[in-house]
This record gives sequence, C-alpha cells and structure tokens, in this order.
Amino acid sequence: MQAVIGSVTVECVVGDITAQADVDAVVNAANAELLPGGGVAGAIHAAAGPELAAECRPLAPIRPGDAVITSGQRLPNTHIIHCLGPVYGRDEPAAALLAECYRNALHLAEEHRLGRISFPALSTGAFGYPMAAAAEVALRTLAEEAQRLHYVRLIRLVLANEGAYRVHAEALSRCAPMT
Repeated sequence: MQAVIGSVTVECVVGDITAQADVDAVVNAANAELLPGGGVAGAIHAAAGPELAAECRPLAPIRPGDAVITSGQRLPNTHIIHCLGPVYGRDEPAAALLAECYRNALHLAEEHRLGRISFPALSTGAFGYPMAAAAEVALRTLAEEAQRLHYVRLIRLVLANEGAYRVHAEALSRCAPMT
C-alpha cells in the first residue's frame, strides 16, 4: 500500500529491513548504547558486520527520540540512521518521543541528501509500544514531515509480518490519500 504526500511516496511493505537494496538509508531501532541486540538492531548489526559497532561506539549513548547516522557498512545501503525509541510505560511523553525519532531520522536524511529511506516499526518490539498507537504516531508524523522534505522522495515502512502491515496500512489510509 502506498500514498503520495506532496512529492513523497509513503509505502508499507512486509519484509526484511536489511534487504532494502533500493533505498539510501535504513533506520535501526537502536538501543541507547548503539550496540548489537535483539530484533531489528541485532539483524542490522549482523548484516552490516562488526565494523558497525566500532563506528557506533563514539556516537553513544543516545537518548529516547535521538537519531544518529553511520555508514551502511556491509548493508546494500549507503547509510544507517539509528533511532532510540521510547520504552512504552517508562519513557514519557512516549508519543512525543516516538514522533521525534521519525522527525530526527528524516532530518538526518535531508541533511545528507538521501532520497529513499526505510523504517521499521520503531519501539513496537522489545520496547513494548502498542502497534496500533505506534502506527498512528509514525504515519501522522511522516505525513506532516513529508510536506517539508526536499530530498527524501520515498519513505518505506518495512513491517515484520502481515498483522503489523495491516495496522500500518490502516493508519496510512487515515493520514494520506491512497494511490
């Protein structure tokens, strides 16, 4: 499913965030220390290779809502944008911090003149953010930010399964006209 907002295409797909060879940057659902972990962070670090942890070390720690950028290392992408989403029920205000993750990632993409970016469903795994609430924050924020983007032309949400896809596609349909 996709929508066009201004000159930006926003799409939802089921897939593997590390296998998005047609985008300039993938977003990592990072931990504060930017270390390999489970879930998205573990998959990205495994695919990118051990050099990624070395490149991340001087950038850590980051706080909820923050984003930093590194090279793509062994991934097919030129960059990885690392975001620390809020832990649901602990980091407050959770919705504002989650929205900041998406905004800050897009600002880094713009700063580096990247045209295509893929996001996972930030904070919905081990950080416990309810999928439907996180999808609303994500798609509303992306729709708002799309109006201000000069370089980014594709925003892809790469979801782990059909259930996550349906929730995000519904949120996208509420936030933007379908194509």
